Amino acid sequence: MEISMFLTCVETVTKELVSWMRGHESSVFSISVHGSGRYAITTSSDTAQLWDLDTFQRKRKLNILQSVGIQKVFFLPLSNTILSCFKDNSIFAWECDTLVCKYQLPAPPESSNILYKVFAVTRDGRILAAGGKSNHIHLWCLEAKQLFRIIQMPTKVRAIRHLEFLPDSFDAGSNQVLGVLSQDGIMRFINIQTCKLLFEIGSLDDGISSSVISPHGRYIASIMENGSLNIYSVQTLTKEINKPPPPLVKVIEDLPKKKGNSGDLKVKVTSGRVRRPARSRESKIQTRILKQDLTGGFEKKENELSDGLNKKRLQILLKGYGEFPTKYRMFIWRSLLQLPENQTAFSNLIDKGIHVAFLNLQKKYPIKSRKLLRVLQRTLSALAHWSAIFSDTPYLPLLAFPFVKLFQNNQLICFEVVATLIINWCQHWFEYFPNPPINILSMIENVLAFHDKELLQHFINHDVTSQLYAWPLLETVFSEVLTREEWLKLFDNVFSNHPSFLLMTVVAYNICSRAPLLNCKRKDDFEYFFHHRNNLDISAVIREAYRLLDTTPADIHPDSMLDAFVALTKGQYPVFNQYPKFIVDYQTQERERIRNDELDYLRERQAVEEMQAEVDQQRVEDEAWYQKQELLRRAEETRREILLQEEEKMIQQRQRLAAVRRELKVKEMHLQDAARRRLLQLQQDQREMELRRLDDEIERKVHMRDREIAATAKDLEMRHLELESQKRLYEKNLSRNQEAVAKEMKENADAYRQKVDLEEHMFHRLIGTDQTQNQKIHKLIEENLAKAEQACLNTDWRIQALHKQRCSDLHRNECYQEIAKLLRKNRKKEIEVLNAMMEGEAKKWEEAEEKDFHLKSEKKTAALSDASRRWFLEKEIHDAQHPCDKVVPKGRDEEFASGCLPRASQLNDISEMESLTQISLNQRKMHWDAMEQDLMERVRNLRQRLVTQAQNRCQTPHLLAT
Repeated sequence: MEISMFLTCVETVTKELVSWMRGHESSVFSISVHGSGRYAITTSSDTAQLWDLDTFQRKRKLNILQSVGIQKVFFLPLSNTILSCFKDNSIFAWECDTLVCKYQLPAPPESSNILYKVFAVTRDGRILAAGGKSNHIHLWCLEAKQLFRIIQMPTKVRAIRHLEFLPDSFDAGSNQVLGVLSQDGIMRFINIQTCKLLFEIGSLDDGISSSVISPHGRYIASIMENGSLNIYSVQTLTKEINKPPPPLVKVIEDLPKKKGNSGDLKVKVTSGRVRRPARSRESKIQTRILKQDLTGGFEKKENELSDGLNKKRLQILLKGYGEFPTKYRMFIWRSLLQLPENQTAFSNLIDKGIHVAFLNLQKKYPIKSRKLLRVLQRTLSALAHWSAIFSDTPYLPLLAFPFVKLFQNNQLICFEVVATLIINWCQHWFEYFPNPPINILSMIENVLAFHDKELLQHFINHDVTSQLYAWPLLETVFSEVLTREEWLKLFDNVFSNHPSFLLMTVVAYNICSRAPLLNCKRKDDFEYFFHHRNNLDISAVIREAYRLLDTTPADIHPDSMLDAFVALTKGQYPVFNQYPKFIVDYQTQERERIRNDELDYLRERQAVEEMQAEVDQQRVEDEAWYQKQELLRRAEETRREILLQEEEKMIQQRQRLAAVRRELKVKEMHLQDAARRRLLQLQQDQREMELRRLDDEIERKVHMRDREIAATAKDLEMRHLELESQKRLYEKNLSRNQEAVAKEMKENADAYRQKVDLEEHMFHRLIGTDQTQNQKIHKLIEENLAKAEQACLNTDWRIQALHKQRCSDLHRNECYQEIAKLLRKNRKKEIEVLNAMMEGEAKKWEEAEEKDFHLKSEKKTAALSDASRRWFLEKEIHDAQHPCDKVVPKGRDEEFASGCLPRASQLNDISEMESLTQISLNQRKMHWDAMEQDLMERVRNLRQRLVTQAQNRCQTPHLLAT
């Protein structure tokens, strides 16, 4: 391949021209090939072009302004990302398939701003190193898309000509050692994490012009300035450094993930002298002349032909070097396996989605990389959709995982490699499915018995079968016991030979490990040995496998029982049915049944969990409700206590109010009593004056009238109610004549009739009221009781006064006693009338008729008796006027009109007594005594009934006490 305005592709083995690729107008100074070997990018100063190496046609072209210029365009390892670096220090990342810009790196800080000339990327594609005409090296984190470290080389380094990371088989692609070739011809290797100088090659006298590191990191090839080619052993260079050398580099800026001031992160480190490895005879540089036909095969890029490579020549190269070049391994594998790349058929398998058998793959095989897990899931699902047996093959993930990890960026190639491996190198594996392939294991055991009977006998003695020493190696295709580089080297040989070579490799692995195996005595030791890496040279195993392949007799040789290599058909994949179909169908049915049972179980468990969740929720709600109820109960108790306290306070206040009320009532009673006494005294004085005037008049007429006036005066002294009205009536009675008295009697009778009707109406209203008016009733009863009691007290007081007057003036007051008796008799009759009215209207009317009849008879029999009774009725009505207003019903006006006359008429009747002197005094005395006894009896009955009624109607005890 030449650097010119066009590109030529040459087949390295036949020296034949393959293709011309035109398109560049200036010289090409950079070529980058995709990891799959299908695409390439060529870069010139004015453009970059993307080529399809299958058709050798240009896919895309990147044109830029001439003033900017392209520095370098290349593929990032293990990804489909293209990184383009321009001369203005701008760096862009593009998607390979769509060429869409993914991101742009920010500008470097001004404190260390250099023009990038050279670049290097770690094998995992995470860190980008950039340098130029400065002793600074910028380290970019491509995942975080930011500058995270600036390394300063020694001061004698003024420009950096080349950067390259030193590969390591144990760092998983995250290379830590960076080789820096400076303008002085010395290539220094530093650790980018510790910033320490590990070793250096070249010198000022013998400087390096250019250098390249082998893919495995074992050798460094350098073209010196004198034209010689030096090859350095990295292992020897690192071993001869006894002590870690003092750092010659220093970190001047270490940028964290977050943005910050670059000046705050600068660290200066003092530089020291580096100890170079001493030259010795054993370490002298050996010059080796390579044959021309082999040199080109490892130095140049090879392209895939439509008919594939020459297999015999590849085998010769493989036997000579032990492995294919890493750069061309994928291309050679694709040629050896003759992959058809059936994109349509593969897309149809992928479109079917993830197979049910691999939905929970991450639980059984927890893979850290989610991308790798998805690729493995899709590949296994495509295999399961291709053939039903692969959905039930337990070791299929172990078999496919190394190929998935190797081809994770090209799933089509990964699937076809695994499918080709299964069809050719896994022949007869599924005849005893689901058991291990007994026939294949028997072949291995026969070969082992022929070549190493002692080892086989040792296995037999310790009950170790081929399922333990052979099957773990086959089902994992040696991925558990070999490193990545060893495994790739092994499968370079496997894919280049007959399918029986894989079985011979198993026997060779056991024979090469016979020494540690013969020392194993326990079965667990054997299991550990065949599932873990061991200190074994894979080249010796491969050589032993070739020896077994050549020396094994034909009768037990596996190639006699295994078919030759058969490639996948182009367009559609072949049908794979080399397995007991009835077992797979049965297992499919059983798996479907188990899956349905599991789904039912999951539904039931989900229902149970939902019920449990509901129960838990209900329990939580119940607990919350109980807590709330407890809080409410406590609050209620607190409020009850507060209410009780308030009630206690209210009771105390009521008691205080009651006490105050009692005091006020007592004071009121005292005031009323004093007022009543004053009024009574005034009325008594007035009545005494009237009585004295009447006594004067009676003395002139009859001695009896004097006694009646004196008794009337003493009776008036005992009256304490309605004195002012009586006074006005007395005054009117004194000033009117007989005719005016008669008229006034009629008016008073009408007024009294209306009052009786009003009292009867109020009585019926009292009977019909609801218990809500009990207080009014209680008050009414209290007033009635008080009035009745007062009436009784007044009556008793009057009786006592009459007795005292009669005793003191017996000789003069006989007539007065008769009048008092008549008054008590009439009062008793009136009390009986009141009691009868409360018992029933009919009884009241009867008593009224009796009283009316008695009154008429009295009028007819004796005028004096009639006048005395009328005067007594007037006095009794005045004393018992209040209870009559509350309980007297309608229609009683006639009764009292005839039996209870006003005092004015009584005074008129007294004046008429002058003409009645002929009545015997003895008869009147007897009459008044009888009336007094009758009146006393009626007063006692009235008091007893009023108390009974008060007890029946009162709802509160204090009314009864009142």
